Amino acid sequence: MRVVALISGGKDSCYNMMQCAAAGHQIVALANLRPAENTGQSDELDSYMYQTVGHHAIDLYADALDLPLYRGFIKGTSINTGRVYTECQEDEVEDLYRLMKLVKDKEGVEGVSVGAILSDYQRVRVEDVCRRLNLQPLAYLWRQNQETLLKEMISSNIQAIIIKVAAFGLDPDKHLGKTLDQMAPHLLELSEKYGVHVCGEGGEYETFTLDCPLFKKKIVVDSAEVVVHSSDAFAPVAYLRFLKLHLENKGESSGTFMVKSCSCEVTCNGDDDIFPSSEEDEPQKNIPVIWKSSNHNSLDFTKTFGSSGKSLNGYQWFSSITAHFLPSKGRNAQEAAREAFSSLRANMTLEGLKPKDIILVHLYMKSMKDFNVINSVYVTEFDLCPPARVCVETLLPDGVLFCIDCLAHKYDIAADDVLRDEKLVMHVQSISHWAPANIGPYSQSIKVGDVLYSAGQIALVPCTMQLVSGGIRTEAIVSLRHVERVLQAMSHNTALHHVITASCYVTDSKHIPIARSLWQKKLGECKKVEDSEMYHDATAVCGLLTMVVISHLPRDAAIEWHVVAVIDDPLQRKHFAMKMLSEGFQIECETVESSSASCASISVRLSLISPSTSQLDLDGPLHDLVHMFRQAVEKLSEDCSPSPLSFRAFFKDDIFDAETLQAGLQEYLEKYLGKKSPALILVPVVDLPGKEVIHVTCWLS
Repeated sequence: MRVVALISGGKDSCYNMMQCAAAGHQIVALANLRPAENTGQSDELDSYMYQTVGHHAIDLYADALDLPLYRGFIKGTSINTGRVYTECQEDEVEDLYRLMKLVKDKEGVEGVSVGAILSDYQRVRVEDVCRRLNLQPLAYLWRQNQETLLKEMISSNIQAIIIKVAAFGLDPDKHLGKTLDQMAPHLLELSEKYGVHVCGEGGEYETFTLDCPLFKKKIVVDSAEVVVHSSDAFAPVAYLRFLKLHLENKGESSGTFMVKSCSCEVTCNGDDDIFPSSEEDEPQKNIPVIWKSSNHNSLDFTKTFGSSGKSLNGYQWFSSITAHFLPSKGRNAQEAAREAFSSLRANMTLEGLKPKDIILVHLYMKSMKDFNVINSVYVTEFDLCPPARVCVETLLPDGVLFCIDCLAHKYDIAADDVLRDEKLVMHVQSISHWAPANIGPYSQSIKVGDVLYSAGQIALVPCTMQLVSGGIRTEAIVSLRHVERVLQAMSHNTALHHVITASCYVTDSKHIPIARSLWQKKLGECKKVEDSEMYHDATAVCGLLTMVVISHLPRDAAIEWHVVAVIDDPLQRKHFAMKMLSEGFQIECETVESSSASCASISVRLSLISPSTSQLDLDGPLHDLVHMFRQAVEKLSEDCSPSPLSFRAFFKDDIFDAETLQAGLQEYLEKYLGKKSPALILVPVVDLPGKEVIHVTCWLS
């Protein structure tokens, strides 16, 4: 695409330009913001958004790169400094908006090159400007390992010098004017000793690029002077003021450059031994058809809307919001979708909630072919911070377009006016090498209190947003890596062993042992890291994994992972299991409670152990399943206050009469839990592991 590069003169904006070129984009213009002439701050502006030191030399970039340069003045200040930016005319972000609009109108650009590495503050604001102008932000350096990134920049022949220092261990007399190559050993030493960001993301230093492989001419500094801003004894702040510079021509071969090969894709050659097949996961071919009525689509989706009670912490689950769609009756899909969301809003209003209070949505679709139509309505229901979302196609009855359920949370102001359980949203829209940008109206993850609710992840290559090639093994690895990176970005040091409940959706029963083996391998790696650090006699309690086979996933993916994680101590979690036989079936129940006792997850599996040619009675096993579930709820710690919110029953569609299943589960839930009954969610699926015929997952919060 045609791209304008936001440049500050620093190494990051230059290296991101190189990444854009390597990805096949065409840099057609440069853009820069500088201090307004009447500010009295001609060298450097105190800005949250922009590097301005060295801005006098930016005009040379146009000749050095042989590209048009658009410059604007920073007239605003940092006014709207919240985590989410909303338009404010006096804010300095609007200066960027006006500049980008000018460049788009003049050059017809489609994308914006942004050198952000770690600053959510900058990323959120650039993304807001791009959203309003329908431009795609390209931030290939986002959340990359800074030590690796610094080495890549140096090896890619970026010639940048230090022009500002502002950290302990950086001396204006020694370090200003030094090249990155010269400074790298010292920066790495400071990082190891004092936690200094080696790429300067903490404001420790700033750079000015004199040459890089994209330059047709290089910039030469003839003279400069040191300006001391603060002579602090421990961390003096000073910068270089350029007095005279000139351009020099480069040799013909200087235009070629190498960028490190993309790390987004992985290969799995030779990894077959990592994924042993498990007999218990193999699909069972000889299970008789039982509990199935002659009416295949008998589940009554017209009367299933429900909700859990509201927990003490303000959580509530709404279930079975259904969009009915029969083309023969003259309605279109968009009208059906709008009606379903209208019903959801009405029911939430009765509970004192609004769509903005939703933090997690499960969207079950009859057909992925309707994805774009449904999304066009879905996107209008939420603001700039939409909920995390899981989206799969499954075996819904004819006449049903989609069915959704959602978790909502109303956070309150505590008596001391401190925000309790504040909602933090990760909604990254920039293309990068980190993890997929949002391809729809959802957020990658939402944090409320100590819980991280993540969106479902499929194996998209982040820098191309196309499905990775290589088959199920590659898809499993890449999609789970996305999950890990999102968790870590939401909360430092959070990893897969902090997951308390996980769902893995696959499109073929043969994928189940591959996915399960990878999950166990990754959890084993997490445990080894913890053991090597401090623990020797304790075992981390990891989350409960649910595996289901569905008919289709977005982008024709073969696998999708969805997790909920807790920032707690996995070694201090409580775990217990129960098992019983019930009329030819085995019922197994597992519970994991967070170490903070703020939430818990319960899994109940019903498996056929005695194949029978005759129909078996459904009543007894359902009674025992719900009774065991109640026992699990009662066994939670006395100091564990969470309420059961969702009772999600994945069931094999070719075995059960869904209406009978629904009626039985609802009856026993109300009998054993009364007003504390969770929202019942029935999900017909193609298959389950081994001999499972029902797999229930419950979230308590």
